[in-house]
Amino acid sequence: MVVLYAVYFSQRTVGVHNGLGTSAFDFGLYDQGIWLLSRGHAPFVTLMGRNLFGDHSSFILVLLVPLYWIFSTTSLLFIVQSVVVAVGALPVYWFSRQRLRSEPLAAVMAAVYLMHPSIGWTNLENFHPDAALGTFVALAIWAAYAGKWRWYWVAVVLALSVKEDVAFVLIPLGLWVAAKADRRRGLITSVASFATMAAMFLVVMRSFTGVVFRNSWRIPFGGVGGLLKTACTQPKKLLSYLWSEDRPAYVWQMLAPMGFVFLYEPSLAAVGVVMLASNVVSTFWYQHQIHYHYSIIIVPCIVMGTAWALGKFSRPARRWASAFIVVSSLVCGYLWSPFPLARTTTTSWTSDMPPVVAARESMSHVPDDAVVAAYHSLTAHMARRVTIYSFPNPFIRNLYGPDVFAGGDRLPGADAVEYVILPVNMDAAAQKVWNAEKARFHVVDDNGWWVVYQRN
Repeated sequence: MVVLYAVYFSQRTVGVHNGLGTSAFDFGLYDQGIWLLSRGHAPFVTLMGRNLFGDHSSFILVLLVPLYWIFSTTSLLFIVQSVVVAVGALPVYWFSRQRLRSEPLAAVMAAVYLMHPSIGWTNLENFHPDAALGTFVALAIWAAYAGKWRWYWVAVVLALSVKEDVAFVLIPLGLWVAAKADRRRGLITSVASFATMAAMFLVVMRSFTGVVFRNSWRIPFGGVGGLLKTACTQPKKLLSYLWSEDRPAYVWQMLAPMGFVFLYEPSLAAVGVVMLASNVVSTFWYQHQIHYHYSIIIVPCIVMGTAWALGKFSRPARRWASAFIVVSSLVCGYLWSPFPLARTTTTSWTSDMPPVVAARESMSHVPDDAVVAAYHSLTAHMARRVTIYSFPNPFIRNLYGPDVFAGGDRLPGADAVEYVILPVNMDAAAQKVWNAEKARFHVVDDNGWWVVYQRN
C-alpha cells in the first residue's frame, strides 16, 4: 500500500506540475528557497519577499538541500512529498499491530490512514513541509507506545523542525505520553515543544520579518483577548460563529472516516483536539477545509486513537467495530477523497496541451541567470534563480513582503527586471499594471499563448 500510494501520487502530482497546475505559492517559493541554500546563498525568496524561514520555521527543508546537488528536475519536491506521506502508514501499522495483536487489523488501520481524505488532498496541494507531520507524529506515537525512545526523540525533533505551531499537537502528545508511557519523557516533550514554539515566534521569525506573528488576523473577534472576552460575555455569538460557514461539516469530514469508534476510549485521539479546534476557530477559510495542509497533523491522532480504542474491545466486538470502520472509511473516501473511483474529481492540463507546450517554448527564451517577472504558474518552473517575481510584482506590490497584505507601491527591484513572461490575455487589473511598464520592454517571442518581453 505504501509503494502503490507513493507511485500513484508521485505520478499524479508531477503530472499536475508539468501541466502548469502549480504556482509560486505554495511550490515555487520552496523550490527557490531550497535551491538558494543548495548554492550557498541566503534563502531570501523573492517570490514572496521574505526569508524562507521567516515565512514559517520550516528548518526541515535543510535536509532536502543535498538532493538539489544531485537532481535538477523541478518535480523533485512532489516525489519527496508523496513518499514521505506514504511512509506515515508504517508507524500506524506497527502501532496497531502491537496494540491489537493482529496483522490483518493493523493492515486495515494502515489502509484507512492512507484513505483519509485529508491525506490525499494535502498531497495534491502543491508542496508543503506540513505534509511530513502526519508521518512524524505517527512515528512519535508508535515509538512512545513501543518504548523506542531514540526513535521517539528523532520523531519529535523532526516534527518541531517542520513548523512553529506543531506544538499544538506535541504538547498534548507529551501529556498523553506522561500519562500512558513515561512521565518524565512526556513532560519534557510538552515543555520543550512550548519552548521551541516560543523561540520560533519570538526570536527566529521576528528576526526575519520584524513581527512575532503575521497571522493574528486569523483569530476572530480581534485576537486572543477578543476571543476570550466573547466566549465569556457573548457565548451565543461565539457558538453562532463556530456553526457558520462549513465548520461543522469540516469536523464531520475529519472524524467520520473512523466511524467515531475512538470515542470509546478517546485519550489518544484527543491529542489532536487543540489543532482541530484552532482550525475550526480560524477566520482563514482554508483551515477548516479538508483540502488543505492544515489538517494532516490531526489524522494520525484520529486513526491511531481509533486503534487505541479498539484495544479496549473484546475480540468479537473488535471484529464488528473494525468492519464498521472499513465501511465508514470507504464511504467517506468515495464522498470526499481524491482517489480513483471517488465521487470528487479533479482536472488539470496535461504536458502536451497547446498552452503548456507554448509555455515551455516561452521559458526557453529566458537565460537561467536572468531576473524575471512571470505569470504565477510559470514561476513554479523557473524558481531556481536568485531573483524571480510573480507578476504583478515587482511593478506593483501584491502578496509580498513581511506584511503580505501591503500593496500599491512599486518595489525597488522593478528596474532590475530583465525579462517578463505573461499570458496573451490577462484580466483588466494585470493589464493596467503592464500597460504602465511595457514601453520599457520589447517583444522577444509571441506564440499566441504567451508573450516574452525583454528590457530595452
